[in-house]
Amino acid sequence: MTCQTYCLFVLSVIVIYFGCSGSALFLSQLQHDIDKLKADFNASNSDVADGNPVFIEKLKNWTERNEKRIILSQIVSLYLEMLKKTDMSKPHIKNLSEQLSTLRDTLSDDYKKFKDLVDLSNLQLTGLKIQRKAVSELFSVLQKLLETSTLKRKRSQSPKRCRC
Repeated sequence: MTCQTYCLFVLSVIVIYFGCSGSALFLSQLQHDIDKLKADFNASNSDVADGNPVFIEKLKNWTERNEKRIILSQIVSLYLEMLKKTDMSKPHIKNLSEQLSTLRDTLSDDYKKFKDLVDLSNLQLTGLKIQRKAVSELFSVLQKLLETSTLKRKRSQSPKRCRC
């Protein structure tokens, strides 16, 4: 499978994962639109196979459902950005864009979580004022961390029911 095909495959997975519609007719139309998009992007070109997939590898590291929603929210946004730069007058592109917009709306909280992660990674802790704030919050952060790890441990240590 080529890299572009992987991207389009991920698009299909996103739509199916969030269950926009369970009808075979909807999925058939979506596949038809994606096939047209592949033709628009010349996704069968040999250079597409060079290198690693764009999104599939990233999804492997996100295992929990809530985690996947966070990264999928970002992937949906990237697809929307990509489609905005194409000919939106084409019906298949318009349909895919509408479906992705609907998905993005259902993922808005997850996108905010992703944005929080990006903001944290860009945080500059070089100034004395921000360092003071960070130090004053350290105990609260550690407390939250211990609370979540204690909850996980309690769940894993809960007694198993007898299947007698």
